[in-house]
Amino acid sequence: MSQKNAHLFTWLGHSTLLVRDKNGTEIVLDPWLSGNPSCPDSFRTLSKADLILLTHAHFDHIGDAVPLAKASGAETVGIFELCAWLNKKGVVQTHPMNKGGSQTVRGVTVTMVHADHSCGISDGKAILYGGEAAGYVVELSDGFRLYHAGDTNVFSDMRLIRELYDPQLVCLPIGDLYTMGPREAAMAVGFLEAKTVLPLHHGTFPALTGTPEAFTRLVADKNCRVLSVRPGEPFSL
Repeated sequence: MSQKNAHLFTWLGHSTLLVRDKNGTEIVLDPWLSGNPSCPDSFRTLSKADLILLTHAHFDHIGDAVPLAKASGAETVGIFELCAWLNKKGVVQTHPMNKGGSQTVRGVTVTMVHADHSCGISDGKAILYGGEAAGYVVELSDGFRLYHAGDTNVFSDMRLIRELYDPQLVCLPIGDLYTMGPREAAMAVGFLEAKTVLPLHHGTFPALTGTPEAFTRLVADKNCRVLSVRPGEPFSL
């Protein structure tokens, strides 16, 4: 399959993922660009997006959400409380939702699913209530489904995500400390019966000790392909 007729995925470091649907729709999940030490320089001033999806409100997931939404005019999806905060910051085109709900925006169907994590919004010196952390199952224009878990620990109801949505690409945090590490992520692969996994949320800071190599060893017996890509390097499936 040529890239012209395929969906393109580009990991931009940490948890930021750029998806270009084969129909041309540009989707950015958890945009943290300018302050992200893993983000390639060519993407730090990203200004083009049609759809922004925010899993939760921590700075390393929404750091560039406001400027990107304003510069691009993108539709922005998040949990209700986070969208209300974005509105106060001047982001107009928001689509609030909550866990278990689905909506179609720019031809892409987005389902918000559970994540096991916190969700405070750092606003100046205050930490505001940001709803809850979530993940997304994103169905692209031809029915291809990806699951971006956001920041989470493993939870047994990941089995339900497999049963309900059966995603073809699974994006899991593996860095440990603030999310699950390789051991827990390997168990998540089992619950999800994942065939293709993109490791996220690793290598950004020394405190994130989980590595793709450790994760790959732990899923060696699970018939799972672990994608080895560098930030800024596009791939297609």
